[in-house]
Amino acid sequence: MSFQTEFEFTLPMGYIDEQGVVHKKGSMRLATAMDEISPLRDMRVRSNQAYLVITLLARVITRLGTIESVTPNIIENLFAADLAYLQALYRTINEEGRTTVRVTCPECGAEFEVDLADLGG
Repeated sequence: MSFQTEFEFTLPMGYIDEQGVVHKKGSMRLATAMDEISPLRDMRVRSNQAYLVITLLARVITRLGTIESVTPNIIENLFAADLAYLQALYRTINEEGRTTVRVTCPECGAEFEVDLADLGG
């Protein structure tokens, strides 16, 4: 049995770079204790706690399209839907170590698993 530490994802909207290229596919690794502690030293986070998610995601997203160095500036320029998606994915993989969640259909009551990494694409 292998231990998965990196998870592929597809953003619902996509990051648009300066050249107009849309980047939707990426990967996120599991966070370490240092990933969660280090941003607390950042002055932007100290002055605005809401900025914590920006610096944290920039640390754990290993690739976004052809971009291999994801910076806080890139995360700042994501659409709100993409930021919400990445926050949910972060919580799921770091709390449960997987991207699938069990859901119940509100109409028929059937239960099934949904892979959050597939929702954007």
